[in-house]
Amino acid sequence: MGVKPNLDPVVSPTAKLFFILGGINAALVVMLGAFGALGLQTKISAEMLAVYQTGVHYHLFHALGLLVVGLVATQIADSTYLKWSGWLMLAGIVLFSGSLYVLSVSGLRWLGMVTPLGGTAFILAWALFVMAVLKASS
Repeated sequence: MGVKPNLDPVVSPTAKLFFILGGINAALVVMLGAFGALGLQTKISAEMLAVYQTGVHYHLFHALGLLVVGLVATQIADSTYLKWSGWLMLAGIVLFSGSLYVLSVSGLRWLGMVTPLGGTAFILAWALFVMAVLKASS
């Protein structure tokens, strides 16, 4: 009767956080995409529907990006670059996709000034992701 090894998976708090944020955002983007496809087609113009769909596309890509950050965090959980990458992806989702969602249904054109801030957050997030990976492999 030997001691049984602990086979319970151990996930770092950073990995767990970004897995959760990625999963929540993936579920949210499916709901928002379905709402756009089924609920908005007859309610907003084709131009605004295209704006809405752009928000959905970037939201989906970056929900998956949050999951990738979580996956990489299983290997380099202590990386400050990786953590900032995840937080900037989330900020980008809120600012870029969020502004496009609200703009498309409200017509508030001034929200178009917020969208580039979210795009900048996305770009910085991916740059920091690359930095995190480069730093980890050296």
